[in-house]
Amino acid sequence: MPRISNLYFKTATILFLIGIAMGLHMGISGDHSAYPAHAHLNLLGWVSSAIFGIYYALNPAKAGGRLPLLQYAVYTVGVIVMAVGLYLTLQGSPAMEALVGIGSFIVLAGVLLFTAVVFSRGA
Repeated sequence: MPRISNLYFKTATILFLIGIAMGLHMGISGDHSAYPAHAHLNLLGWVSSAIFGIYYALNPAKAGGRLPLLQYAVYTVGVIVMAVGLYLTLQGSPAMEALVGIGSFIVLAGVLLFTAVVFSRGA
């Protein structure tokens, strides 16, 4: 399996565990106010990251080089910044909403980089 696939699956697993912990915390506490952060973390952190990992595993010719690693770094940082900002905003820190916007644009940049990988020449 290409290195980038391993990175994505390891990252996806860690973000999934954090998302599950958030869900358990909400269930136990009865406070579900952070559900949008929980959902974003699970969908962007777990599902999308795993799909990226699968894509690179199925297309090893596109998994090498700098662009996939840059895409991984940009996307992962964006998801973390967005999820943290959203969680803090939902917990009563409206000033953290700026992080949600910044993280969203970083995620967009990561998706644009992935699009470049998909449409690039290669396998």
